[in-house]
Amino acid sequence: MPGFEWFGEEERREVGEVLETGVLFRYGFDTQRRGRWKAQALERALCERLGAPHCHVVCSGTAALQTALAACGIGAGDEVIVPPFTFVATIESVILAGAVPVFAEIDETLCLDPESVRERITERTRAVLVVHMCGAMARIDALQALCETRGLTLIEDTAQALGASFRGQALGTFGAMGCYSFDPVKTITAAEGGAVVTGDAALYHRAEQFADHGHDHLGGPDRGADGHPIMGTNFRISELHAAVGLAQLRKLDRILDTQRRHKAALKAAFAESGDLAFRHLPDPEGDSATFLTVLAPDLEAARELQRALAESGCGPAFLWYDNNWHYLRRWDHIRALRLPMRPALGLLSPPPDLERVETPRSDAVMQRAVSLPVALSWDAAELERRARAIRAILGV
Repeated sequence: MPGFEWFGEEERREVGEVLETGVLFRYGFDTQRRGRWKAQALERALCERLGAPHCHVVCSGTAALQTALAACGIGAGDEVIVPPFTFVATIESVILAGAVPVFAEIDETLCLDPESVRERITERTRAVLVVHMCGAMARIDALQALCETRGLTLIEDTAQALGASFRGQALGTFGAMGCYSFDPVKTITAAEGGAVVTGDAALYHRAEQFADHGHDHLGGPDRGADGHPIMGTNFRISELHAAVGLAQLRKLDRILDTQRRHKAALKAAFAESGDLAFRHLPDPEGDSATFLTVLAPDLEAARELQRALAESGCGPAFLWYDNNWHYLRRWDHIRALRLPMRPALGLLSPPPDLERVETPRSDAVMQRAVSLPVALSWDAAELERRARAIRAILGV
């Protein structure tokens, strides 16, 4: 990871085809674009790769989350169960929808613990927003069954796990909608971009309308002839970004194969120590292998391991417990609902008190979790150097 490590002629060719037409906008200009529709091509390719009936590409993974929430009807006062370990965009999207983020615990999958989700359900719960963190899966079968039993909408944030699967089924295709990101540090990148997928035609149409100011896209070449069944916003992707994403998607299988080989080599070195454990993977074969996560005995040992890995040239290594952007512990701006405008949640009676949220079981996992990103660019010599350094750190 990430896909930008393998930028090459394929991306230049796709972008060149867009620039030759002068049409960078994803809609209209039918004659000038000479049959080149990169956003549509990326959507078709994602549907085929993921086994999803419907896909709509947008300008970012954050836009994908906001689009999915809107399409699923999640809004003012609805409770959405979320994990405390994710990128802040997951929580921001819920709050900006006017919904209430309800934090459940994670377990050693680094994803939502289904039993904790069950404990958090109230009469106001509308959805569960599960995040497949660091390239691998949550206990998605249990979460899917729970949501079906309780009549809740399951939305998957698969921003960090494109290409990962559970028992042969692509992550992002278990819930009502799945969301992906193609930002600069994702498995494939378009610099900026994202996508929503769904098996429900009605949800798809709400999504593609919401992401384009409510256009119904039924007016043909004349956008001014479109109807406007709903209000929406501008989350459109450009043809340039879609072109890069299309070239990158064609490399996905090779990216996954490389990541899995490189991760296996690092994992073998760590496995020689009896003091460390590994993140639990419900389906190891479905891991996209973007990260290797080891679990140290305690916080002190985890911080020492992070320091040693950095000093040995094996970094960066992430100790998520101390991370500003991916764990609830450091999200003072979210706890205090510090927005530039009056937050909609402030109108609830009583308003949610995020300052008091505690996730002790998640803390116990996060204090031990150290993650190493797995690069595509390592050659055999670099892999062996890293393996030797890890063994030296561990004293094995």
